[in-house]
Amino acid sequence: MKSAVSVPQAALGSEWDWRNVRAQCAPYAAIPLRLVVGYGFLAHGLAKWHRGPEAFAAILHAIGVPAPQLMAWLTIATEMLSGIAILIGAFVSLVSIPSIILLAVAVFTIHLPYGFISIKLLGVSNGMAQFGAPGYECNLQYIASIVVLALIGPTPWSVDSYRSRGSLP
Repeated sequence: MKSAVSVPQAALGSEWDWRNVRAQCAPYAAIPLRLVVGYGFLAHGLAKWHRGPEAFAAILHAIGVPAPQLMAWLTIATEMLSGIAILIGAFVSLVSIPSIILLAVAVFTIHLPYGFISIKLLGVSNGMAQFGAPGYECNLQYIASIVVLALIGPTPWSVDSYRSRGSLP
């Protein structure tokens, strides 16, 4: 007697193969996240560095951040060093703390008044998009990504992975 619901054997085999593929690829799933977050932090730090720490300190002074010169240097150093560390997967759990603090401070000192949405298209002028002030959406995405990276532990092809296997001192 046939059951009322029958699943073709080929479909079961196909699903089983997909589960195997997912299981084999799962350890590598966070690598793109690590690369994007690391590159993003590094790019932001380099942008501030290239414009000059004094220019960023002036911005910090204008919004009332205490010790703006020191905070400019700390921000740039944190973004660049954390970016490199996350990019190569080195000491991710350790650098996640100052990175998240930096992002949270940016949310409360700069982005909060502009709402959640980061990309606000105001219009197009001479074929160029004009955008409004960014909200805190991207900062929250970075924070969530860093938390995920810190919680899942070392990914393959990372310094932390090699360190955990005893390949590096």
